[in-house]
Amino acid sequence: MAKQTRSNDWGFPRWRSYGDKGRTAAKIRLCDREGCSEVGDRPAPKAPNSRERWMFCEPHAAEYNRNWNYFAGLSPEEAARRAADEETDAKGFRQSAQWKWAGPGDGTRTRDEMRALDALELESDADFAAVKSAHRRLVKETHPDANPGNEEAAKRFKQVQAAYDVLRKAEDRKNGKAA
Repeated sequence: MAKQTRSNDWGFPRWRSYGDKGRTAAKIRLCDREGCSEVGDRPAPKAPNSRERWMFCEPHAAEYNRNWNYFAGLSPEEAARRAADEETDAKGFRQSAQWKWAGPGDGTRTRDEMRALDALELESDADFAAVKSAHRRLVKETHPDANPGNEEAAKRFKQVQAAYDVLRKAEDRKNGKAA
């Protein structure tokens, strides 16, 4: 029979994470901000295009990012040249704009708005005039007075009304009107 050995996971309090081997205390890095004793687990660049990183706690990383200036220390000519270089590198992504991808991914419409457009049988790039037109058409087709006793038409009418309300409120928000 094999000799029993002592487990590495004994004792309380546990000074290291589960699965670490050895009996030494786990090493953690403290925040690089002067006077802070929180865990520094959020990397932040020390300079543009530098591999060196500060290690901050979450609040200090947020503060650092708010105040970050990519063009700090550069002359206006150097800053313009660097901005032009970045613009050149990003042009490849702009080529996809011709496909007019729309939806929640491009940030112009919420998921609810996209569902509302589907309910009104419209494309994702439809303007509000098209929304009004589709709403009028579908209300005429599905109104309970035009389809007495038809439960499916009543259900579809409610769906069309809800979709129009979502899109109308989004249009009002976009135009700065109170909803």
